[in-house]
Amino acid sequence: MTRALVVDKDSSDNITTDIREVGDDFLGEGDLLIDVAFSSLNYKDGMALAGDPGVARTLPLIPGIDVVGTVTESSSGRFREGDEVVLNGAGLGERRHGGYTERLRIAADSTIALPEAFSAAQAAAIGTAGFTAALSVDALVQQGVKPEDGDILVTGATGGVGSVALHLLSRLGYRPVALTGRVEEHGEYLRGLGAVDVLDRAEFEEAEKPMQKTRFAGVLDTVGSHILVNALAQTRWGGVVTACGMAQGPDLPGSVLPFILRAVRLIGINSVDAPLELRERAWSLLAEHLDPTVLEGFTETLTLEEVAAAGADLLEGNRHGRAVVKLGQ
Repeated sequence: MTRALVVDKDSSDNITTDIREVGDDFLGEGDLLIDVAFSSLNYKDGMALAGDPGVARTLPLIPGIDVVGTVTESSSGRFREGDEVVLNGAGLGERRHGGYTERLRIAADSTIALPEAFSAAQAAAIGTAGFTAALSVDALVQQGVKPEDGDILVTGATGGVGSVALHLLSRLGYRPVALTGRVEEHGEYLRGLGAVDVLDRAEFEEAEKPMQKTRFAGVLDTVGSHILVNALAQTRWGGVVTACGMAQGPDLPGSVLPFILRAVRLIGINSVDAPLELRERAWSLLAEHLDPTVLEGFTETLTLEEVAAAGADLLEGNRHGRAVVKLGQ
């Protein structure tokens, strides 16, 4: 039997969250069976823990979109027993069981070997948030945005994606500018991660002109809606904007003018279904440029019993940085 945190519905269709002992037949399908050492807490996990059908596509469900562990059984030629592995997204904690369990079956084709630069706990702290940040930064680089081109705006800067993105951009020589709703509370934290300036989110939250004064060579957006539209409107000619989240909303209430008149490029970032090549490239970027000691400065460790309450706090906007969920002994 395996200990797992399970989201389900009771006989009255109310969402329940409880820790259960589950059998091997509950662990899903996959060519790898792993002992889970760590998972993490992301915004999506908070939504899954609340039973949001937009994330929790099937019930009962073990949430946790990240998993780091050790292979105990393998029918894949890519890994063997004893290998330490990392998997982010790939449907975990959404359409199949995720990382809030002591054991889990996963698919080898989206799994990577744990980079030597990180411990299992550090890789979990990076998680989907850091992986998504790396995919976004890599997209800016691949699209030709250079440090000398100008400032890079990072929205949702106190979140996991934003925090890692600020650090990576700074380490790569860029000038990241942080956007947050709590400038006084988190300004010092964001500057410590490498932000050259901290802007108030209120300046970006409402509908404004479709073309505004240019301020940014690029944008790494995690929130969508009006904030993304205003960021697009302030991006210089030929600039690049990446979009990876929708904390403010999934809508895009703007115009095509930034794309037509300034040749701004909007690049979507999908960490869930990223192919193996992109996964390995993003983790290589993290291994080369992310300072684990900085990561530890904004990471806390949770037990399985603490995850549900922490997820609710995350949805309320009462948390920042990263949270690791410890499963192994």
